[in-house]
Amino acid sequence: MQDTNVLRSKHLIQYGLLAFPLAFVGLPLYMHAPEFYASELQLSLVNLGTALLVLRLIDAIQDPWIGSLSDRYSENRLAIMLLGAGLLAAGFWLLFHPSESAPMLHFSLAVFLSTTGFSVMSINFQSLGGLWQCSPAERTRITGWREGIGLLGLIVAAALPTWLSQNYSPAGGFHLLTLIFLPLLALGFLSFWLWFRKVKLSPVSNTNNLPSSWQSINTSWAKSFFGIYLINNVAAAIPGVLVLFFIKDHLQAEQWIGLFLLLYFMSGVLGMPLWQRLSKVHGKTVVWFWSMLLAVLVFGWAFTLKEGDVVPFAIICVLSGLALGADLALPPAILADNIHQSNTQHLSSRAFSLMNFFTKSSLALATGISLPVLGFLGYQPGVASGASTEPLTLMYALVPSIIKLLAVIWLWRFITRR
Repeated sequence: MQDTNVLRSKHLIQYGLLAFPLAFVGLPLYMHAPEFYASELQLSLVNLGTALLVLRLIDAIQDPWIGSLSDRYSENRLAIMLLGAGLLAAGFWLLFHPSESAPMLHFSLAVFLSTTGFSVMSINFQSLGGLWQCSPAERTRITGWREGIGLLGLIVAAALPTWLSQNYSPAGGFHLLTLIFLPLLALGFLSFWLWFRKVKLSPVSNTNNLPSSWQSINTSWAKSFFGIYLINNVAAAIPGVLVLFFIKDHLQAEQWIGLFLLLYFMSGVLGMPLWQRLSKVHGKTVVWFWSMLLAVLVFGWAFTLKEGDVVPFAIICVLSGLALGADLALPPAILADNIHQSNTQHLSSRAFSLMNFFTKSSLALATGISLPVLGFLGYQPGVASGASTEPLTLMYALVPSIIKLLAVIWLWRFITRR
């Protein structure tokens, strides 16, 4: 039987491996697919952008509903996960094998199936990790392994399409990408199934007459936690939306983009053990507070950078990557702790579906805030560096620091009231 105090690394790997294909699928889905349909099938960017906006809204809105159904039918978790895997696999295959007769409809259907399948899998994947019986300190290891392996999947997903595009036609390269992804998804699910059969999960009861997802967070703790989480994620998402513009136009360092992204994501992976050790000694919430302060200081520094400041920005990528690792590992572990302390295991999928909802909403808010404001301030992508990129620097570095500082203040009040 699984020791409830110390988790075996074997089981952590078995559980976490599913994060690799789930993270892998994101970049092809949201970055490469629209460009593929625009360049290869000559679809209008306006039509593609409109379709993606509607599909992302549907994707975010349906998450609480998926969480509610998953809790209601919690005895069928594995079947629900298998359904999600089937939807994701079918949607991803369809996405890069388009219909020439109705490409826009085909694109919309493929993205809908992919995002719905992804949501079903990720919500239950996180929920079951939160139900894993262990000590509070070990929950940070669970999220650390899961998010660290996920970052590795993201790194591979960032590099692989570039290599395929250099050796194959776009259609041929994405066909191979699909053939690579499907076995990865199957192996990840098999590993998860082996984990599910062996570990001990907290029992789930009271699944009848459950409250809605929004009613389930109608507590002072949940309102504060999810409010801090949303503000913090908006602050993190704005630089994510604008980083390529900042590197190309302000730093004039387009040739270093690959290295910057590698430093950022690898720092997130390698920093996971640091946050785990610190949280064991000082507590997860306090350490999350420290990581937010680090991010505020880092992006305050980024505001001072000038053209050609490659080395300072590389250091900023490392430090902000460390803060990313904390943002990925600590909030899910804090939420899992609260689920166990409040004896609300029967609402776990609702809780994690709301975390997904706020993550997706923060990205939509970041895009909806940063790009229109930059346009209003007169920034145009591709312009020379200097004074013409001051609005970009303001929005990339200073605005996120201010927003993050609001989250820091709220989190400090949250800690001191407890």
